[in-house]
Amino acid sequence: MRDFGIELYERWAAIWNRELPVEDVMAPEFTLRYAQPGASVYDDIHDPAAFAEQIELFHKQIPGLVFAPQGVPVIDMDETGTGLVAQPYGVTITRPGEKVVELSGTDILRAENGRIVEVWSVSGGLGGRSFYA
Repeated sequence: MRDFGIELYERWAAIWNRELPVEDVMAPEFTLRYAQPGASVYDDIHDPAAFAEQIELFHKQIPGLVFAPQGVPVIDMDETGTGLVAQPYGVTITRPGEKVVELSGTDILRAENGRIVEVWSVSGGLGGRSFYA
């Protein structure tokens, strides 16, 4: 199930990059737990439609965002796609005429039957630092 966990995390990044519909990855009802400064808006989001709206708003507020998995994932899943995936991620913000900003964080995804039902996310927000090896 390691390959499935890696793919699930890649699909999680893809919804943040607006490359995949939220409902293709998330369960019909889920919980988001974001520890980033100013991220309390995610506390009240529990369905794919509301999450998709927030992702669009986030991209409008901070254009030029690209999310990508980084580092080595930790995966504990069974054959039904139920379990945990934890992995660092990187964010690149590229704005015309400005310095490229690179930030990092870690997301832990809890899945049931192949769909994400809970997310824990930690980063320093826009004041954070890039991933370091």
